[in-house]
Amino acid sequence: MNNFDSISDPRIERCKKHNLLDILLLAVTAVMSGSEGWEDIENFGYIKLDWLRQYRDFEAGIPRHDTIARVISRLKASEIEQAFQTWISSLIEKTGCHVIAVDGKTARRSFTTKDRKNALHTVSAWSCQHQLVLGQTAVDAKTNEITAIPELLSLLDIENSIITLDAMGCQKEIAKQIIQQKADYILALKGNHSGMQAELEAWWHKCQREGLTPEKYAKHTTISSGHGRIETRTCEQLLIDKKWLGKDYRWSGLNSFIKITAEVYEKSTGKETSETRCYISSLPLNAEQGLNAVRDHWQVESMHWVLDMTFREDESRIRKGQGPLVFNVMRKMAMALFKQDTSKSASMAAKKKMAGLDDKYRSTLLESGIKMR
Repeated sequence: MNNFDSISDPRIERCKKHNLLDILLLAVTAVMSGSEGWEDIENFGYIKLDWLRQYRDFEAGIPRHDTIARVISRLKASEIEQAFQTWISSLIEKTGCHVIAVDGKTARRSFTTKDRKNALHTVSAWSCQHQLVLGQTAVDAKTNEITAIPELLSLLDIENSIITLDAMGCQKEIAKQIIQQKADYILALKGNHSGMQAELEAWWHKCQREGLTPEKYAKHTTISSGHGRIETRTCEQLLIDKKWLGKDYRWSGLNSFIKITAEVYEKSTGKETSETRCYISSLPLNAEQGLNAVRDHWQVESMHWVLDMTFREDESRIRKGQGPLVFNVMRKMAMALFKQDTSKSASMAAKKKMAGLDDKYRSTLLESGIKMR
């Protein structure tokens, strides 16, 4: 597993009965095949030992589940995340010219009351084009996303991409970093920047009074129907004169103010609802591009849904050391391999079942994404 050679072994030399890469290969393929805990991984190893030996020697056989747990839980978080990011980069040659959605997720049952350890919270960068996690970093709590996002972005080649972030990531320094890395941004604007929002709303009303012209205002609407409802989405985008704003609000690259209104009509009840969200952006005037980028951002929620529903992450009670983080990374590796696979036309849940039952299919998945020697 060449991309994981950089992970250092936490054991002292005399305790190294099982090779670290053997343990990692066993764990990754077991999770890909449906294993949800340490004992599952051990059982998978005993059943599939002959298959595993196609790729690694496993001279000492299969380690016990407590050995697997002890070794993996002591790995370094930074090395795990760097190895994952390097591996993903080997699958994707270039990440530019598309939307990268950055968002956080908490593994709810990974907390411990005994040592007051917080639940694992990871911030991930999701490629909407490739449907893959480009990289991630773990933080102690959701409030630490503000410091984690710059660290994550610095690991990625985001040039020419559009970075989308929710209100937590709407920060002046984050916007500056995105521009410095030659990318654009769309940042959700909520109550955390009420002063800026008030000034932008005032600018909006001023432009409306003076007349909205095509040189500084654009609008785009889409209508979709399904599941018994009709949804109309309208994006309005207005260019900003930064000289009109207060100095504190003249963020790096700030170019436009975006409002997206979603109107939903329920066919069965006749009920109508409407919601408007505001964003700031470095993008030039193109309302269709703005609407598509904001809609693409919510693809990251599909990744969270798959982790919870297909891999049952929210139900996982793995809590010790780096165990929750390593399992999170292995689940995302499995997701990436399933997404990249075109040999089977099936859902991700079905592919996971097939990987558990079919040695040839598991080999196809593994060899498509991981160099073993």
